[in-house]
Amino acid sequence: MFWRYSQLKAFLSVFIVLVSVSTLFAWRRADSSRVLELTDRFIDVRHEGQWLVMFYAPWCGYCKRTEPIFGLVAQALHATNVRVGRLDCTKYPAAAREFKIRSYPTIMFIKGNMEFTYHGDRSRDDLVDYALRMSGPPVQLVTRTESVDMLKGSHTIFFMFVGLQEGIVWDTYYAAAENYQEHGFFYATTEDIAAHHFDFQNSPAVIVYKEEQHHFYPCAHRAHEMDPLEVNETIHHWINVERFVSFPKITRFNIHQLLKTKKNLVVAVVEEDKLNQVATHELEFRDMVEGVIRKHRERYHDNFQFGWIGDPSIAHSIIMDQLPTPHLVVINSTTQHHYLPDDDPMQMTPQALHMFLEAIHNESAIALGGDTYLVRVNRALFELKKSLIEMWRGNPVLTMVIFGLPLGFLSLILYSIFCGDCMVIEDEDEDDHEKKE
Repeated sequence: MFWRYSQLKAFLSVFIVLVSVSTLFAWRRADSSRVLELTDRFIDVRHEGQWLVMFYAPWCGYCKRTEPIFGLVAQALHATNVRVGRLDCTKYPAAAREFKIRSYPTIMFIKGNMEFTYHGDRSRDDLVDYALRMSGPPVQLVTRTESVDMLKGSHTIFFMFVGLQEGIVWDTYYAAAENYQEHGFFYATTEDIAAHHFDFQNSPAVIVYKEEQHHFYPCAHRAHEMDPLEVNETIHHWINVERFVSFPKITRFNIHQLLKTKKNLVVAVVEEDKLNQVATHELEFRDMVEGVIRKHRERYHDNFQFGWIGDPSIAHSIIMDQLPTPHLVVINSTTQHHYLPDDDPMQMTPQALHMFLEAIHNESAIALGGDTYLVRVNRALFELKKSLIEMWRGNPVLTMVIFGLPLGFLSLILYSIFCGDCMVIEDEDEDDHEKKE
């Protein structure tokens, strides 16, 4: 009796496991089935609706890592008017040529005759936000008071125009929204609705809301006295520098956008493990750097953009050398020079950081690197060396095959060119010697 009960219990356990596994795989199939498999016919139907498309190659490792994320994106966008698809460029090269695909994976948002290549982080939330931004108009109208609370809860950062939708400020704001739609959310509302959420004195006003605070474009109240070109330049510049939070995580995808602020980029370099965890002593250093910009925003905001890196190899590529972690690097986004503190980062205090940043601002700090021809060559050689080392560590056998065989053939060719004549001359000398005898 006990044996039958144990057998039945074991059977039920196996059954439950099988049901759970089959349910999991069914969910995964349903999730991935949201991504449409596209062919060359997509060239003709791309104008029908709005598309978020990943152009990939089956052999690409980055594509394989992005594929499950793209499935989650398709699931999140299923109820919207954005269709999510993927296209195998090795199977349909005509489509790859049509969309000028140069690397894998390439993610594009396509609507009508317009094509936008995505350059942000390949995470579910970032891709979904990008698709939602691009699917709507550059500036979305807010007509209800409670909608602003919803925006504050759903967006880390967004821009808001307040006032009548006319005049130089509105025209320039709309143009800037068209220019930066890929990178941020832009809204417009009336004075009555905005008065419940923002403390402003006059309209028109342009507001950026981020990190539970709002800040104003400073020249809106006197824009009518300014030259239109100056209004255009200042609004575009203000939106460009305000579209980032105070202390973002810097990745290979967003660093180029951060450098477009034309500020000095202050980077706390730490190392994340596979679980995105940071060691305690490195976390304390990162928090110290973040605390400086949080407490002294007015002092540094105009000239410095702060951030942190969890992948030290990004910093290594910038300074062309290895850095222990934690560390601090400041990059001049205009000249491409970088600065390293003399102090040990582990011993650095907020006061020492203040002094270091002040030395950079008054140009008394020692500038390294730059953007000269020699530096570019050195950087290319450094990147080549780093790539070879990574290849060797990842797959030494494949690295030997890729580089060993060509070098072997090259050696044989060079030997035959330069040493073949030597053998011929020696043979001729021997023949002459025999004839003389």
